[in-house]
Amino acid sequence: MPYPPPPRVPSGPRRRSLLASVAGGALLVGCSDGTGDSEEGTAGSPSVVERVRVRAARDSRGIVERYDAVLAAHPTLTERVGPLRAEAVRHVEAFGEKVTTASPAASGSASPSPSATVPATEKDALAQLAAAERALADRRAEALLDVPGELARLLASVAAAGAVHAYLLTEAAR
Repeated sequence: MPYPPPPRVPSGPRRRSLLASVAGGALLVGCSDGTGDSEEGTAGSPSVVERVRVRAARDSRGIVERYDAVLAAHPTLTERVGPLRAEAVRHVEAFGEKVTTASPAASGSASPSPSATVPATEKDALAQLAAAERALADRRAEALLDVPGELARLLASVAAAGAVHAYLLTEAAR
């Protein structure tokens, strides 16, 4: 008697395992022995902390610009991509800065960054956004090792959100 074929398992991580691993990583980063909350010392010197915070805000603004460029080129993606852009704006604000550009969907006249080249197809544009979010989440995960306390927790949280954005964008591109 032949065995039935195994059920088709989709490639890549499942949503639950992705979210569980990201949440677990954020919890581990949030744990401290009380010595890392001071913003002094070698890794936590104010200059290092401030540089990481400024770079994180700048990177978040860059992602917002990428979302703006995609939305300007592909307005039909507004429903799918708009909420992720709004989260990226909140990330900029969480790092203590403001976003000066308006959403293309809201204003209809935002000028995306000239360096942001958007692929002609929606699928490719979503894949490019996913790759950018994934790369940024990875950089943030590395950077959180260099800063103490609250900034490390914020970086971990925003990196986790970026990883989820990358997953959602990848799924949308399929």
